[in-house]
Amino acid sequence: MPFEWLVQLVPPLKRRAFSISSSPSAHPNQVHLTVNIVKCTTPFKRERCGLCSMWLAQLDPQQSVSIPAWFHKGSLPSSPPELPLILIGPGTGCAPFHGFVEERAIEDVSGSAAPMIFFFGCRNENDFLYKDFWLSHAQDRGLLSEARGGGFFVAFSRNQPQKFYVQHKMREHSQRIWELLSEGAAIYVAGSSTKMPSDVMSALEEIISKEAGVPREAATIWLRRLEKEGRYHVEAWS
Repeated sequence: MPFEWLVQLVPPLKRRAFSISSSPSAHPNQVHLTVNIVKCTTPFKRERCGLCSMWLAQLDPQQSVSIPAWFHKGSLPSSPPELPLILIGPGTGCAPFHGFVEERAIEDVSGSAAPMIFFFGCRNENDFLYKDFWLSHAQDRGLLSEARGGGFFVAFSRNQPQKFYVQHKMREHSQRIWELLSEGAAIYVAGSSTKMPSDVMSALEEIISKEAGVPREAATIWLRRLEKEGRYHVEAWS
C-alpha cells in the first residue's frame, strides 16, 4: 500500500483533556496538570501505554518543549471565600481542588475563609496524590482543618478485603456534611464518569434523608434544587 494511502486511513490523534490543578494567583503564568500515566496489559499479555501520558512522563524538566494547547472553560466555577465547600474528588479528580485550596489559601489572609471539607479516594498509599499538600492544610487551623469546621478524609479502596470508596467515607461523616449544607455550602464533584458521580449523589441523598429526617424522595428534590441554584457541580471524564 502506498504511504499516501496509509496516511489517509490512519485517524488523527485526539486532543487530550486534563484538569488544571493550580491557581493562577499562586503560580502566575504557569499551568499545572495532574496526569494519570496510562499503562496496562492486554488479555494477550501485551503491554499498552498511553501515548500522551507516557510522552509527558518521559520529558526532561530541564528542557523546554513547545506543544500546542487549548484552554476550555470547565464546569467547576470558582467560589467566593465566604462560601463553605464540600469537595469530592477521588483519584485525579483531586486536580481542580488542589487549585481551589491554593486560591483560597491566598484569599484567606485574615483566617476568615469559610470551611472546606474534602473527600479524597485512591487505591492505597502509593496513589495518595499531593499527600503532603492536603495534610499541611488539614493541620494547625489550615483551610481543611477540623478546627475551622472543615476536614480532610481519605478512602483507601484496596486496604481491606472489601472495597471502600469516597461515598462510604462520606456516610461516616454524614452529620458534618449536613451541617455544612445547612450553612449554605456548595458541593463540587470531580473524577471518573463511570459510577462515581451517581454513587456520590446516592450517598448524599441517603445522608440528607437520615440527618434531616425526610423521605429519600424529598432528599432527591432538595439536591435537584441545589443544582438549579448553582450549588451542585460535577466535572467527570472517561
